[in-house]
Amino acid sequence: MFAKLPLTALRTFEAAARLGGFKAAADELAVTPAAVSHQIKQLETHLGLLLFQRRAQRVELTREGEQLYRQVHQSLGDLQQSLAALLPACDQQQLTLTTTAAFASLWLIPRLGDFHRRHSDIQVKVQTSNALIDLHRHRSLDLALRAEFNADPTLYRMPLMPEHFAVYTPPGWQEPPADQPLVLIEAPWVSASGAAIDWSRWCEMAGKQAWLQRARFHHYDDEHHALQAAAAGHGPVLASNVLVAESLRFGVLQPWRPDIQLPAAQYNAVCVPGQERQPAVRAFLDWLSGHRGAKKRSTTCLP
Repeated sequence: MFAKLPLTALRTFEAAARLGGFKAAADELAVTPAAVSHQIKQLETHLGLLLFQRRAQRVELTREGEQLYRQVHQSLGDLQQSLAALLPACDQQQLTLTTTAAFASLWLIPRLGDFHRRHSDIQVKVQTSNALIDLHRHRSLDLALRAEFNADPTLYRMPLMPEHFAVYTPPGWQEPPADQPLVLIEAPWVSASGAAIDWSRWCEMAGKQAWLQRARFHHYDDEHHALQAAAAGHGPVLASNVLVAESLRFGVLQPWRPDIQLPAAQYNAVCVPGQERQPAVRAFLDWLSGHRGAKKRSTTCLP
């Protein structure tokens, strides 16, 4: 029944399409780029279709190639999950998730010990990247924890927490007299609406425009460093309520004028639909929901 299926060519095509090039596919499959090109040509001949447009330095999927990639990728993923389900339980309890470095270090890692204590049989691998990763193409990733501005309707989604920005200071901090300089700590932030998240907007909302006239701005590209500077007493920081939560829990920082908040993103746990039913992913989602005391359990979004 399946004797004529070009399985090797399909696996090669999937790798080239997912990774965006023949050389990258060759590296993953431990073959030569020429061998990848040969398998692709064989598949195109078998189908009578052009699957890739060859450019000078890269290749791009054609419309038919994109359609085939989605089907082959899904089928290979389903086959991999079927095989994994037959492995001993100790071999299948693994979870690979991706999130930003800031969220991992400032929110997830400090709490992850609780998950390990509750689920010692599940190995969690955390990968960090600030890039938005296509979970449909990178099926080795089980879950992503994201601050989302525009939700992808093709992914399963469990809301975690809304994000806003406010000012935080060490305990006991007092505003310097008007004739003295004022240090304001900032990092690069973005919002869901596109509205600015910066000291100018916060000062306008708080009636503190005079701060801007005497401020010395200390800028950090890393959110963690900005919070460390504020905790060290360098000055107040405009920061995410999500990323500052651990500093608040230990009393290192405290809100200052908590009534002034700049809305931002929505943190969600997302995955490819169906992946949420995998035992390790389900356990992690339940832990996230319970650990945060989330009111809304889950929402499934399908194309």
